[in-house]
Amino acid sequence: MAVVLAVIASGLYLRFESQLDETINQGLRSRAGDVTLFLQRPTGGLGGAQRRLVDRDESFAQVLELDGSVYDASAALRDQPLLTPAEVRSAAGRKQTILSRRNPFEAEPARMLATPVSVQGRRLLVVVGTDSDDRDQALRSLLLLLVIGGPVALLLASLAGYGVASAALAPVEQMRRKAAQITEHRPGERLPVGHTDDEIARLGSTLNTMLERLERAFERERAFVADASHELRTPLAILKTEIELALREGRTQDELVAALRSAGEETDRLAELAEALLIIARADGGRLALASASLRSDELLDGVRARFAARLSASGRELVVDDDAAATLTGDRRRLEQALGNLVENALHHGAGTIHLAAHSAGDRIELHVRDEGPGFPPQFIAEAFERFTRADPARARGGSGLGLSIVQVIARAHGGVARAANHPDGGADVWIELPLDAPVPERADVLGASRA
Repeated sequence: MAVVLAVIASGLYLRFESQLDETINQGLRSRAGDVTLFLQRPTGGLGGAQRRLVDRDESFAQVLELDGSVYDASAALRDQPLLTPAEVRSAAGRKQTILSRRNPFEAEPARMLATPVSVQGRRLLVVVGTDSDDRDQALRSLLLLLVIGGPVALLLASLAGYGVASAALAPVEQMRRKAAQITEHRPGERLPVGHTDDEIARLGSTLNTMLERLERAFERERAFVADASHELRTPLAILKTEIELALREGRTQDELVAALRSAGEETDRLAELAEALLIIARADGGRLALASASLRSDELLDGVRARFAARLSASGRELVVDDDAAATLTGDRRRLEQALGNLVENALHHGAGTIHLAAHSAGDRIELHVRDEGPGFPPQFIAEAFERFTRADPARARGGSGLGLSIVQVIARAHGGVARAANHPDGGADVWIELPLDAPVPERADVLGASRA
């Protein structure tokens, strides 16, 4: 603001000075024309023009020969040339010449105009002048006003700007104070947002939306920790009980073997649960490592069938692979086999009949299906099938951790795909992974999607 005011003041001063000078020059040109008219009369001379053209002590006139001598002049200047011979020669070659001099009557500044004229066949130089003290006084008065008014205007503008900025930033300060009070122990708190549709209001709305997302993430994390603690507590309690029973006196060898076998099963369950939690934690942090490579769908399905061959034979169940049109996809073979293995595990534990393992290509995507012939999912369970620690039958607390389908969703999202579940029209549960064909695999899993899974 100070720079702007200084530029404006300088421009105003220079403009006013230019206008004053132009006004004086116009007066001098008019006076020079009148002097020329008087000289061209038969009784030419400045004597009769004294009262009309010359004010004593303020204006004056003089006519010079081109050699610098005085041809005619107002009374007080008859023998005092106003210009030097060099200045006369210079002015004679121009239409008009403006000069600044001291007033010959007083030690005050004066402004003069010299213009060449022809009078009765003679080349003369008419010089008229006027006192410029009034002009200088006017400029000094303007400069004084600018020097005094500039700082005052700057102060007023600064105060007004400060007031406007403070009023505009008041909502920001309110949001800052409220944000300082928001903690994880006070959920539901939001930043105050005004009713105006400006940048500040939109910023507050965006931050409130972010707070909602963070709250949901914190709630999921708290629920995840609570569910994980609950899931770990059960096998640890059973393991501790089996060990205590094995240490009791009088236990037979068969009882000891049974207790140790049960303890081993719970240990395996703990290890599987720890591995599942580790995968989900890595996916949430975007650190689920994938060793991506090109692989064929038929080889992937055959690998899963070979992995479960012994268990299927022992349980009397059959697994059928349906992949007539094998396709090539890009992905981590070990992780995809793990995801399909989880689906086969679910079909073995909760399904019935033959397990169908199939791959279907649809455009630029491929679907890897695992279907059984059992009762299928309860309708209300399908919407939350991939949520963590959810089970179709909550009473089966020891039937699984409730993380199997969540792991499937995490692996699918890490490959740029998605996992889905439905009940097959012919009966049984149908769960599949939908993946892109020959597409770059994201380096990081979808954190939000993985968390939701």
